Amino acid sequence: MTAIQYLKGIGPKRAKLLADVGIRDIEDAFYYFPRRYQDRTHFTPIAQIEIGAIATLKAEVLSVNARRGFRKGGFNIFEASVGDDTGRIFAVWFNQPYLRNYFKPAKKVILYGKAELYKDRIQLSNPEFEFIEEGEEGVESGKIMPVYPLPRGFSQRGLRKMIASILEKHLTSVAEILPFDIRSRHNLGNIAKSLRNIHFPESEDARLAAYQRLSFEEFFIFQIPLILRKFKRKEKKGIAFKINEGSLSSFIQSLPFVLTRSQSEVLAQIKSDMQVDRPMQRLLQGDVGSGKTIVATIAALVAVDNASQAAFMAPTEILANQHYEKIRRQMLESKGQGKQVSVGLLTSSLDEKEKNKVLKEIKNGAIDIVVGTHALIQEGVVFKKLGLIIMDEQHKFGVSQRALLPQKGIDPDVLIMTATPIPRTLSMTLFGDLDISTIRELPQGRKKIQTLLYDTGRRHEAYEFLRSHVKSGQQAYIVCPLIEDNPALMLASAKRIYKEFSQDIFREFKVGLVHGKLKREEQDKAMVKFRHGKLDILVATTILEVGIDVPNATVMLIEHAERFGLSQLHQMRGRIGRGSFESFCLLIAEPKTEQAQSRVDVLQSCSDGFQIAEEDLKIRGPGEFFGERQHGLTELKIADPLKQFHLLKSSREEAIKLLNDDPKLEKRQNTEIKKQLYKRFPGFERFIMVG
Repeated sequence: MTAIQYLKGIGPKRAKLLADVGIRDIEDAFYYFPRRYQDRTHFTPIAQIEIGAIATLKAEVLSVNARRGFRKGGFNIFEASVGDDTGRIFAVWFNQPYLRNYFKPAKKVILYGKAELYKDRIQLSNPEFEFIEEGEEGVESGKIMPVYPLPRGFSQRGLRKMIASILEKHLTSVAEILPFDIRSRHNLGNIAKSLRNIHFPESEDARLAAYQRLSFEEFFIFQIPLILRKFKRKEKKGIAFKINEGSLSSFIQSLPFVLTRSQSEVLAQIKSDMQVDRPMQRLLQGDVGSGKTIVATIAALVAVDNASQAAFMAPTEILANQHYEKIRRQMLESKGQGKQVSVGLLTSSLDEKEKNKVLKEIKNGAIDIVVGTHALIQEGVVFKKLGLIIMDEQHKFGVSQRALLPQKGIDPDVLIMTATPIPRTLSMTLFGDLDISTIRELPQGRKKIQTLLYDTGRRHEAYEFLRSHVKSGQQAYIVCPLIEDNPALMLASAKRIYKEFSQDIFREFKVGLVHGKLKREEQDKAMVKFRHGKLDILVATTILEVGIDVPNATVMLIEHAERFGLSQLHQMRGRIGRGSFESFCLLIAEPKTEQAQSRVDVLQSCSDGFQIAEEDLKIRGPGEFFGERQHGLTELKIADPLKQFHLLKSSREEAIKLLNDDPKLEKRQNTEIKKQLYKRFPGFERFIMVG
């Protein structure tokens, strides 16, 4: 495809600005989609504009006025009075004084914006505008016009002209990706017509048909690497573990609790996978405190019973230490129930002598289960026979880190754990290459956490509530949205709250501080002190989201709770309620938006992590559920798995059917699919080199 800089009127300077938003060649321009549209098929007469409504109007500039705001050093205000045959209205822009160079009396203009009541008049505040040049009357009126995310240095009109020109001159060169039979089965239009109608729709129906076609294609291409990864795994020879039911039963009976029905069902799925001679790739999801770790530990015992080793990787040293202590204790308590299992710990903070000892024992097989951090993937770590990998909170690891640990063995089984429940609408998009197991119930005896809301005026009541529980010998967390004060944000910071609490408000208690800017050793030191009861109150940031079990911590107070995501709030709340005491989550919040109020309402009324995840997805949308950079969601430019789940499902079914027939995409009708995959997913060849 032709590079964008060689098009007439672009050149190197403008090409760089376009490259910043992902437009490097003509094909990128085809797939640079509008974020919304202006319906100019119906202009609103000024006399019929309603307060609060979005209006598109065609008018003539009557007069202009530029002034400064009332306050000293206030903002610039530019105001234009415009009129049509039915009346006149004011359009107002802030801090854009240069507009006086463009708005001149008698010029024709199209305005698009929200009508608001200001004092005694209706006005359009900061509306989008385009002038209708002499001789161009009607060029853009009477049509549905695209509104694009703008690169620096471009206007809507300029970008529209550029994309319209590219479509006019180069659309015939665009390659059809979807095979004809798939398009026929799903009544999807051809690519050229769809691209034209997504940019410049002939009608609303034409736009919707184009949206459907392009979304299907995007889902289809997105799914292929995931499906091929699954196919590739099936072709590999893994370890067919034999299940020693007697040994597992003895271990389970030695536990001080009974597995829930959900844990038993998930364990059966994992055991079934491990018996097959191909590598397991399973995601184990369950709410905070649902008992995923014990299920993973039993899976590790299956590997150990088969003379293989298990590696358990956690994202932080404190979490690795916690898993190590828990698994080691369980193995000691089950002594006499079968082979004594050796558990080792490998973290970067071990001194050289201890580290070399652990590395030697991993290599000669003296350690059966090794628990560690990213230290497990370092070059010097060699396993005697690695059979199972368990990753806890896998989204905290980078993609390359997740890929390195399996290379320590010969196609070992992989079990990935997450306490962030994946809504059904996203699981197929994010984890199409994994089998998914879900623990849906909490262990018996786990008390429901009460969630209480306080506005800022009642903050002292929340503090007294917390004080009463700490006085009775329990511990508390206090979570803040910021580490340090920010003059632009009137929010509680962890450092300031720690200072106020330790020196004044809670000076009778031992108060600690932990946040992401502290060195890892300092973070761990604070967490360990809290865990061992040497601190009464721990002030923290969201670093607690992946935290430790402290059964004596019964109160969590979250400052400015409206600033956090719903799933994030639920994850943090899961740090309490780990013991036999009743626990309380205190939200100090002033929700000023509908979204913020929704988050607070859902958290108060619901304790089911899966329901909360679904609600969070509805509130925030799929792009932000894990953060924009997670899981390749940014690859989806137009498709929305939340709103188009039926399309995602049918496109996946078609992709599976096509790949069953042509797994290497060698057939002539599939060559464009392969080209597109190489462009969208660099390094794609590792997925198609199967067989």
